[in-house]
Amino acid sequence: MRDFRKHLRTVEAIFVGLFFVQALRYLIGMIYSRTASASLVSVIDPSILDTSLKGVVDPAVVSSEIMLLGFLIGLPVLAILFGRMRWMFVISVILVGVGRALMIMELPPITPTASAGLVVGGGLFYLAVLITNRAQVMPTMFILAFALDQIIRALGNSLDPTWPTAFFTGQLILSVIVILLSIANTTILNVVDDKASEVSSDKSLLTFWGGIALGAILFLELSLLALPNAVAGRAQVDYATFVPLLVGATVLPIVPAVRSRVRGMIGAFDSGARGWVWMLLIALMVVIGTRIHQIPVLGQFSLGGIALLIAQFATNMVWWWLIRPRGQSERGWTGLWIVVAMLVFGLFLVGDLFTYDYAFVRNFAPPYDSLNSVIPPLLRGFRNMGLGLLLLAVFLVALPMVQTSRRMPWTGGTRQDSLFGLLIVGVLGVIGAIASSAPLVTPVLGTDTLRIGTYNINGGASEFFNYDLEEIAVSIEKSGASVVLLQEVEVGRLTSFGVDQPLWLGRRLGMDVRFYGTNEGLQGLAVLSRVPIVFDDGISLTSIGQQTGLQRVQIQPDAGAITLYNTWIGVLLDGESVEDREREQQQQLNQIFSIIEGHIINDYGGQLGRAILGGTFNNVPNSPLIDTIQNTNFNDTFAGSNLINSATLVRTGVRARTDYLWLWEQTLASNGNGVIDSSASDHRLAFVEVILRRDN
Repeated sequence: MRDFRKHLRTVEAIFVGLFFVQALRYLIGMIYSRTASASLVSVIDPSILDTSLKGVVDPAVVSSEIMLLGFLIGLPVLAILFGRMRWMFVISVILVGVGRALMIMELPPITPTASAGLVVGGGLFYLAVLITNRAQVMPTMFILAFALDQIIRALGNSLDPTWPTAFFTGQLILSVIVILLSIANTTILNVVDDKASEVSSDKSLLTFWGGIALGAILFLELSLLALPNAVAGRAQVDYATFVPLLVGATVLPIVPAVRSRVRGMIGAFDSGARGWVWMLLIALMVVIGTRIHQIPVLGQFSLGGIALLIAQFATNMVWWWLIRPRGQSERGWTGLWIVVAMLVFGLFLVGDLFTYDYAFVRNFAPPYDSLNSVIPPLLRGFRNMGLGLLLLAVFLVALPMVQTSRRMPWTGGTRQDSLFGLLIVGVLGVIGAIASSAPLVTPVLGTDTLRIGTYNINGGASEFFNYDLEEIAVSIEKSGASVVLLQEVEVGRLTSFGVDQPLWLGRRLGMDVRFYGTNEGLQGLAVLSRVPIVFDDGISLTSIGQQTGLQRVQIQPDAGAITLYNTWIGVLLDGESVEDREREQQQQLNQIFSIIEGHIINDYGGQLGRAILGGTFNNVPNSPLIDTIQNTNFNDTFAGSNLINSATLVRTGVRARTDYLWLWEQTLASNGNGVIDSSASDHRLAFVEVILRRDN
């Protein structure tokens, strides 16, 4: 009976942990998008602002959401006073369950963002009470929560399918079940498992270093190690292959026999060196996983992918080290250290943001211009610091192990417990494999014409940062394009909800996908195609601002191939030297033609053949940059078109053509073109119908 009660409490904790993880990931994306939208709204002339556009928000509402979030994150402090009261479990679960349901069904004036904050705050309060009373459940709670999150996201092709309103009934049922289960665990099934006079491993506290590590481990899990598409992007491995493997690596630490075996291995080291050894192991695996992908191991299982699997396993083994048993009369400060953990997590989020957005940091206007010599250079300095942030997080994660030398919390268990744990690992791995399996793509072959598009999806967001991949997919469908070049694509950034955008779009549209990462492996260029893809690669371009590159993809619609060159040229930013940016653009364009010339000489036998150059060139048709391309053998099929019909960059007060499709005029000709009018992105999809066979 006691084991039955223990299992029910574990189930309760796992679902609370799952809701917490889902809400935290959602909250990160929403805070980023809503603050970005509010900053735009505050500087746009109200007379030209269309408030009906999706994503437009009231800056005052966003400010109130952030203030509320600050209060909610402070809820764990209450556990210092009330954490030993058993009804605190029920109160915290109610906050989590109700908030998770309201995330889906907006109930004014409570916004989904505020509801997500309620889940996070309630989840943190629950965590503080859990550590105080049922601490041994905590590692299992987080491990299985992250594993279930991986499977659920795999069912949605990396986009959580439980966020849309269609899941409201299902979420409401789950919330009610968890709340009722918590009431039962607290009343009907409540027993005192340990005498109050004894020190119990269930009556524990979070240490200061454990709080620091908690913030760091949440960052590692959410940004990389527990996100299969981020692992695939960083390590350049296949998503579908690594979902079940990553689920297995995540869950394996719950098996007592595994913990016992690792305890024996690490016990061979001096007590003062164990933490450092574990830290170096994780750090080495992260470096290999994010930097060394070219060495194949067992075919498709690259060295980088295997290294990140090991890093995930080793990181999840640290959960047991964050807490320690509480003395009989010892007062713990668990709630306070949980707040510190969230502050550490927040600092990592800021750093992660600027590893991607460093190029868009602007100088302060008066009266804050005195900060321009310090703050902007500091934020711009996060360029190429993605690995550095991950390694700093690894260092902080391992600190509890470094600080603890007298005990090793990795305990064993019965053979039955180990067999049951292995069964969970196997079942979840199989479910992950089924959930992530790729659908078949029906190829387009033997046609006389082929419609090809270019689409800058702006990280999946509209002008006012409304994220709607479905609307982007609808735009592609309306174009009728069989091949689409995508720019400003993300495959797992925290600010875009951790979604692999080309993967999601490809599976939604029944198209094959090729992605080339230009920035930290998670941001770059992609090609969607119903025509068979036979080859792809890419190369970085010299970039002063945002790092970009050139992607090459070859498709085969008939006996011959068509080479697609997809790029994103550096943007001209307001308030900066236009001359310097234009020189950067020209330098990047010269590199592109130099690369293409190298391909002609080395790969194509002196003839380029059928080729298309497309993407976002961030300049208008009459600029020197575009004139340079006009003087080559690439033909702009939109040349001379009316701006109203051909504009691809459409923002409030701005309308311009910055996205192009150039056909190699010696081998390809146009049979018409068009632009899809959609506000899913701040760019519009442009397409051209290419003649593959000409009449003799």
